[in-house]
Amino acid sequence: MRTSAETALASSLRLAVMRLARRMRSERAESSLTLSQIAALATLERHGPLTPGELAAHERVQPPSMSRICAALEADGLLTRSDHPTDGRQVLLAVSPEGAALLREDRRRREAWLAQRLGELPAEELAVLHQAAKILDRLAAT
Repeated sequence: MRTSAETALASSLRLAVMRLARRMRSERAESSLTLSQIAALATLERHGPLTPGELAAHERVQPPSMSRICAALEADGLLTRSDHPTDGRQVLLAVSPEGAALLREDRRRREAWLAQRLGELPAEELAVLHQAAKILDRLAAT
């Protein structure tokens, strides 16, 4: 059973995380890519080559939606398709060098903004955030 303090903390954390995520998104370079396209590229970078179905499952979208996302990324030269080594009916999707460069620059911009903001905080608050980052990561993994 949740206490009112836990419920209040949950509400505060939800709002703070949403506001920070929104602010981080605003630091992205102007791009014609959607958040779904960027997320698909990042998943391929993190997990390596995947079939379209595997990528759709990772991203929790329907395969037809993922097909549209991948077609747009391929047209922009941000992902590549190759034959599956064991299943001739499948293809493997991977991030192209251009896609990897786009992701690196996107992360660099957002991390630079966040590092600047963190540099404005006192040491005590930074120590708290170090601990909070570990806890938030654990919460997100469950």
